[in-house]
Parts: sequence; structure tokens; C-alpha cells
Amino acid sequence: MLVAQKEIEARNHLIERFSDARVRTDEIFDIVRPDSLYERPIPERHRIIFYIGHLEAFDWNLLRERILNLKTFHPVFDKLFAFGIDPVNGALPSDQPIDWPSMADTRHYVKTIRESIDAGLAGLESADWDSTPVGADFTAEVLLKVAVEHRLMHAETLAYMLHQLPLDRKVRIQPKPELIVPPIAPRLIDIPAGRATLGLPRNDKSAFGWDNEYEEQIIDVPAFAIDKYKVTNGQYLDFVAGGGYENPACWTEEDWNWRAAQNIRHPVFWKRTRDRWDLRTMFDEIPLPLDWPVYVSLAEANAYARWAGKALPTEAQWHRAAYGTENGAERNFPWGSTTPSSQGNFDFQSWDPTPVGAFPEGKSAFGVADLVGNGWEWTSSQFEPFPGFRQFSFYPGYSANFFDGKHYVMKGGSARTAAPMLRRSFRNWFQPHYQFVYAGFRCVTN
Repeated sequence: MLVAQKEIEARNHLIERFSDARVRTDEIFDIVRPDSLYERPIPERHRIIFYIGHLEAFDWNLLRERILNLKTFHPVFDKLFAFGIDPVNGALPSDQPIDWPSMADTRHYVKTIRESIDAGLAGLESADWDSTPVGADFTAEVLLKVAVEHRLMHAETLAYMLHQLPLDRKVRIQPKPELIVPPIAPRLIDIPAGRATLGLPRNDKSAFGWDNEYEEQIIDVPAFAIDKYKVTNGQYLDFVAGGGYENPACWTEEDWNWRAAQNIRHPVFWKRTRDRWDLRTMFDEIPLPLDWPVYVSLAEANAYARWAGKALPTEAQWHRAAYGTENGAERNFPWGSTTPSSQGNFDFQSWDPTPVGAFPEGKSAFGVADLVGNGWEWTSSQFEPFPGFRQFSFYPGYSANFFDGKHYVMKGGSARTAAPMLRRSFRNWFQPHYQFVYAGFRCVTN
């Protein structure tokens, strides 16, 4: 009887998480003025209206037939809102606002889906949650966790997309008071040789992971040194002032051609105002905070690293610095096993970065700071499958579509990364010429 009660509580908690994730994405759309919902803040992405429909269409297409046994009521919208875009060939979308459904029709679609899914989940029998359909690789519990994390990921990606929306098209939210942090002294920290455990063991049914997080890999990592802190705006300003964007020697040929073709001369979040640099935060333009981490594309991060005579860490090096210890054991988080709470700038605590070094309680066993939160960190590792990878049957393209040699792994998390995605095995990835994500970097020497 006690076991059954615990199962019911766990199921109810998961449904609660699903509801809370909806709140997170609803509130991000609330910052857009109603007359701007058909804007396209980032040229490579869909218009905002798409994402309003997409979040529900994803849940509906994922759950409707597989576990809820429900019939579609609008197959055209199910397809229209099904998939986002990630162009890697330079071809940008050319659709116009008139090509999209009305806001009233989209809202009705969203409302109907939510009511149908909620009723369907409430009607599931206990056995339906735990049983695996014949020939499937999922349970209702797994699918709902996928729906939760997919929505939470969009709560972050929508934030950086709306970051590029003109300030007068957003409903301003008062930011938290700025943290005042004593000046830090950038330095390298020596990391001794040791192991790094990447991914999750497939036989561990207690943990949830996306398909690219399997199978667990143990890598022997030679000794190296890594920056204690993320590279700051102030450090990166030295690179800009030193002519880094005009020096082909700092860039690969492909990256230089991209920089030149797009006339890129500084990070996309920076703005030159008369004789000073400003930073565009979510709701303001402020004098460039020199002690905040710089957010750049992988191409820009690599250029800085070459200019500094260093390199970007591999995925395994980043893991070793973040989770390793002197005695060979590994931690769940840089600071230990305690659930993420106040050890960094993450889980929607802020709309913008904080100064590097603001959360000393989040440092790793080796003393490396800010590894989780305050900005994802680029690695030099291409996004590739681990040996033993098996794609999800219900979402075959989630990872496999990006094993193309054109995407690179990011680790850590940003201020808008939800707590579940702060787990050690989670992997994020983007193209090297994508400037808009909340991603910074730190350097290594070998």
C-alpha cells in the first residue's frame, strides 16, 4: 500500500512539473507586446507566433496517440507547428506574417490541446504509467518528462530570441538589484590527470536523460590548466581593442569568411554608443559591465583563445574540471551533491548575467568558479554520439539530425536554464557561427 501511495505522489509531482513548465513558457510570451507577436527577432528562427503554437503541438504530437489515445482535431496545425528550424547553409526563412494563422485561432488551438491533454492524463490508470507498450522504448512517465524538459528548454531559447526584440516591443520587467562583487584576479588553475565520466548508464532507470546522454563513457584526461573564471567582457574588450576582429591570424578560414561576410566586429550583445560600449540586457541598454561574462559565438570564442595563446576545453576536460576531485571520485555537481539552489545564477533567477565569481559556494573541488549557470560554456568538441547511442523511437531526430560536424557541445547552463538541465550528463549544442545564445567560454592550456 505504501509503494502504491509513493507511485501516486510521484505521478502527481510529475504532472505538477508539467503544469509549472507551462507557466514558465506562458510568462516569457507575456513580455512581448501584443502587436509584436508576429515579429522575427532572430533571422534564423521562426516568428514568435510559431513558438506559441509549437509548444502545444509538440506535447500533442508526442502524447496524443502514444499514451492518451486521442484523435486529432486540427491536423494542419499539428504539422505547421511541429518543427523549428536550424539553417546551417545560410538560407533564411522568408515567410511573412500573413502566412501564419490568426492569434485567435492559435490561442484556441493551444487551449483545446491543454484541456485534452490534462483530461487524458487525469484518466490514465496506474498501470499505464509504468508499462512499456509492445515494441516501444518508453513509458508514459518518460514521455511526460520529455515534454517537461522540451518546454523548459524553450523557456530559455525563447528568452535569448526575445532578447533581440527591440526594447520598445517588450513589456519591461524590473530587474533584480545588481550584485556588487569584489574585483577578481583572472588566473589558471592546474587540473591533475584523472578520469571524466560523461553520459549516463543505460541500466540506471532512476535517472532521466535525452538519447545523446547515453551510453556512459569514462575518459582518461591528461593534466591541463583552465581559467578559474569565464572570460569577462573586460577581457574580451582587450581582444576587440587589440584588433582581434581585423586579424585573420586569430580565425580559421571558414570563421574569418563568415565574420567578413556578415561584417561582424563585436559580440552581438554589445553596442557602440558614441565613445563607449553598451550592453543590451533583456530590458535595457547599460554601460558594458566589465566583470560580467562575455556572450559570443564559438567562432568568436576560438578567435579570442588563439589571440590569448590558449584553446577551448574539450568536453572531457570541462567535465574533469567541473566534477573531478583529487582523490579520483566525481561529484554530481561542481559543489558536491546538494540540489541546485543558490550556488549559481541559474533556474530563472535572473534575466541577465551576474559578475563572475559572484557565487563562490558553487566552485568545483579544484576551485574553478561559475561552471554551472551564468552562461553556457563552449567546448572544442563536436556534438557526436557516444558509443552505444540509440535514438529515441518517438523523437528520432532530436540528436541525430545534429550529428553533422557542424554543431559543438556546450556545458554548464545560463541564468535561464531550468534546474533539471543542470545535471552532469546534460549536453547542449549549437552551430559555431550562432551569436545569440547565452554562451560564454573559458580557456585551457595543455
